[in-house]
Amino acid sequence: MIVRGIGFLLIGVLFGIVLIKSEAASWFRIIEMFEFKSFHMYGIIGSAVILGIIIIKGIQKFKIKSFYGAPITIEPKENGTVRYLMGGAFFGLGWALTGACPGPMFALAGAGFYAILIVIASATFGTFLYGLLKDKLPH
Repeated sequence: MIVRGIGFLLIGVLFGIVLIKSEAASWFRIIEMFEFKSFHMYGIIGSAVILGIIIIKGIQKFKIKSFYGAPITIEPKENGTVRYLMGGAFFGLGWALTGACPGPMFALAGAGFYAILIVIASATFGTFLYGLLKDKLPH
């Protein structure tokens, strides 16, 4: 169990290094993206989407199992254009206001940008608040 946790920690550290070195966590690159001044972030995000599609198709085709040996099942999503547009708009607004999406937030903290700890605390509180209110919200 501890060995697996150390493995996950090392993968997370490697991911954080890649985010910092590729400038995917750079506030300036993120602002360039939202102002349509640079293709840099769109290239990173597009590459991630394409890689994700390839990996998911590979999991389905070759029936790959999880680390625990359980089959990986991917449930089809409900149609819900409005909720996806609203969720994406809120996510994008938060990303534009803070200059960070959830992945790079921890990489930025690890790189010494400690102001991001306010964003991490706010995101954690927002997630907690959603958990309390989700039954009362339209889905």
